Amino acid sequence: MQIIPTSVERLITELEKLPGIGPKSASRLAFYLIKADPQDVDALGESLLQLKQGIQHCRTCFNFAESEQCALCASAGRDDHVICVVEDPLDIVAIERAGTFKGKYHVLHGAIAPIEGIGPEQLKVAELIERLKDGATGSGKGAGVTEVIIATNPNLEGEATALYIQKLIKPLVPKVTRLASGLPMGGDVEYADELTLSRALEGRREF
Repeated sequence: MQIIPTSVERLITELEKLPGIGPKSASRLAFYLIKADPQDVDALGESLLQLKQGIQHCRTCFNFAESEQCALCASAGRDDHVICVVEDPLDIVAIERAGTFKGKYHVLHGAIAPIEGIGPEQLKVAELIERLKDGATGSGKGAGVTEVIIATNPNLEGEATALYIQKLIKPLVPKVTRLASGLPMGGDVEYADELTLSRALEGRREF
């Protein structure tokens, strides 16, 4: 017996594919859309279509962009001498929210994960090397880069990716740094795990 119309079941199935959306959340969203104003639903559908049709990768940093270059790479107010390497475009959003970094970015679009079949070839590692090689000759997109900050996630995949990249780019740039990690503000030492405490001790600095 068909309790829910096929079109609604299909919508729920598609919504469940979104990160963080389970069956209950997908069902609530689907029934909300059924009851919503048709104009709002049309606007949502149109925005989703435009999202796939109008978004591309920035030719310099591989962030998402609406033209050949993203707004950050095109900005004259950003520091061309420092590049922050991140796993995903969403990481840029988080770093920009902090408001302290004023350099440029390079997006890998993932991390090295052999179990999942993801190696350096599937990431934008070769493009980073090429970008820095251009800079070593004093020309091109990476000209004048003095520091590369590796800001991959502090997990096994992120650490492996950071070490791999560090070895490759060390001869191409004067300074390679790793985004610090350790105890979070407001956290208690007694509840921290061994890896967090180890990284906090390694990254300690003088008062």
